[in-house]
Amino acid sequence: MVDTSAFKHLYPFKSHFLNIHGHQMHYIDEGQGEILVMLHGNPTWSFYYRNLIRHFSKNYRVIAPDHMGMGLSDKPRFYQYTLKTHIENLNALLTDLNVQKTTLLMHDWGGPIGMGYAHQHPENVKRFIVFNSAAFMGGEYNLTIPIRIELCRIPVLGEVGVRLLNGFVRGALWMGIKNKAALTSDVRKGYLAPYNSYRNRIAILKFVRDIPWHEKIPSYPIFENMTDRHPIFKDHPMLIVWGEKDFCFTHRYLMAWEDFFPNAWVKIIADAGHLVVEDAYDRIIPWIEDFLNRYPL
Repeated sequence: MVDTSAFKHLYPFKSHFLNIHGHQMHYIDEGQGEILVMLHGNPTWSFYYRNLIRHFSKNYRVIAPDHMGMGLSDKPRFYQYTLKTHIENLNALLTDLNVQKTTLLMHDWGGPIGMGYAHQHPENVKRFIVFNSAAFMGGEYNLTIPIRIELCRIPVLGEVGVRLLNGFVRGALWMGIKNKAALTSDVRKGYLAPYNSYRNRIAILKFVRDIPWHEKIPSYPIFENMTDRHPIFKDHPMLIVWGEKDFCFTHRYLMAWEDFFPNAWVKIIADAGHLVVEDAYDRIIPWIEDFLNRYPL
């Protein structure tokens, strides 16, 4: 169990769990009304969306899962930590909760997980809100992986840096948040708490190794398929909020999103980094409110 007492005032939500093939997937389910599903990335968890959950659960039903191996979900040692499995788990959760019409909020790996679900159930997804992420192949955009992440993919170095030293989480907080005043001691504890041991960091490394930069990587065909099929959503309402100082998802990734979804409403935050919601949630909330009001379900 993860001790949340040190940051419970920041994350005061009731925990729910769904048993998926013998493992417990944690999720938040707050409020009533139109459904917003908030999908985090690596190495964060639903804690990343806490300020959005608190605000939007006043007028919406907000569902925010922790992907298996992340946050307050189980972290099994022997498990298929692949994009395919994460999409299947999201499908299992939303099916169990009878979610039939929703808006997806997606950050980092939440992008391909959410878009993967959307392509399987296009009738269920009505709007998209995208934060710094990618859900397509690089191709003509010359998308590259930062050397600091590439190093984590090296077998021994990844085990030591990511799992033994917890360098991926610590590095994400240091490099991904530009508003250092936001990174208080309690916020830092919230991000670090679920990943407090070598064993509990397994999914972090598995996510890194599933980045589709080679056709033999399990996620590769899913990204390839999504890239080809994105045009079916080109007329769906989409809000893109982009932290321009992201060391990982650079402006080239934003350009790709804009090419795939030319009607998207784009908001660039010049002084925000990869963890854009952490940096600028107070600016983001009014944009989301306006977007949801402009495109009612």
